[in-house]
Amino acid sequence: MSKTLDRISSPCCCKNEKHKHKSDAENSEEKNGILKKAKNVSSKLRNSIKNKVKRINDAGVHKIEDIHVEEQKAVDAFRETLVMDNLLPASFDDYHIMLRFLKARKFNIEKAKVMWANMLQWRKDFGADTIMENLDFKELNEVQQYYPQGYHGVDKDGRPVYIERLGMIDTEMLLQVTNMDRFVKYQVQEFEKSLAIRFPACSVAANRHIDSSTTILDVQGLGLMSLTGPVIEFIKLVQKIDNDNYPETLYRMFIINAGPGFRLIWNAVKPLLDPDTTSKIHVLGSKYQENLLEAIDGSELPDFLGGSCLCSIEGGCLRSDKGPWKDQNLSKTSIDVEVSAVQGNTISDSGDC
Repeated sequence: MSKTLDRISSPCCCKNEKHKHKSDAENSEEKNGILKKAKNVSSKLRNSIKNKVKRINDAGVHKIEDIHVEEQKAVDAFRETLVMDNLLPASFDDYHIMLRFLKARKFNIEKAKVMWANMLQWRKDFGADTIMENLDFKELNEVQQYYPQGYHGVDKDGRPVYIERLGMIDTEMLLQVTNMDRFVKYQVQEFEKSLAIRFPACSVAANRHIDSSTTILDVQGLGLMSLTGPVIEFIKLVQKIDNDNYPETLYRMFIINAGPGFRLIWNAVKPLLDPDTTSKIHVLGSKYQENLLEAIDGSELPDFLGGSCLCSIEGGCLRSDKGPWKDQNLSKTSIDVEVSAVQGNTISDSGDC
């Protein structure tokens, strides 16, 4: 994204050209100084966190507060560089959002800034800022029939739980009730709902900052024949949008009912993925219930996954969108006020494990 995008030019108030050149030089020197400072903070932070994690592991003591101090310094430096380049819209001037982008780029401020700029440009091109209001996905009920997926409940730490039954996808019927362009837009709309509604409501309910979710991916019945061209393209596209524009919002993923074929594919793909990503993914066979119940209370888990919830009134768990975000007592105003307090006084979601 061009650094001159939406840049507001200041009127010249200099009385002569010589003075103007001097001011430009001073401004350039100031900007270079801030960038140099940001790079130094970025480098020191990466080394500091590595050393602290090593000491924590060696000593067996969890001193997460030390890392939080270093993270605060990195976010401050990152924010300075974004302000200098007019890359910080008011709606994104948020500590936790900036921290997620820094984590996605291993606290390399320059790389995080490029990722951030690309995200802002993508949002403008895609229309992400208005998609919650502008997209009327009327075909949702039919889509659910041929590709069951949705949010349902929270895990034991208060994070939203997203469930997807990929093995039950019927590509032919799915493409008769919608098209891939609209389905991708629906997925982006859901990402936006999580940021604007689900995460804030969960933060209020848990009295701690929540900005990531737990995912359950059921691959029972999934075969190579199920992964047709359109399905693969859809998965790759949504995954790229997620990784590039909503980084660090996955806390963990359970892949369940993984048979020999899926495990063979997984073992081939795993070495190509970032270790931080693979550490969040747990591949399980048909005896997965105990693992899920360790992370999610039975009352929050659908019966078809070993829990006790039915959501019969709503037509099934994956159609209910059950969670704190459905609580009518949590009005938008109370969420905004209470989340600000939670974010200022509690440990963040991303640093508590």
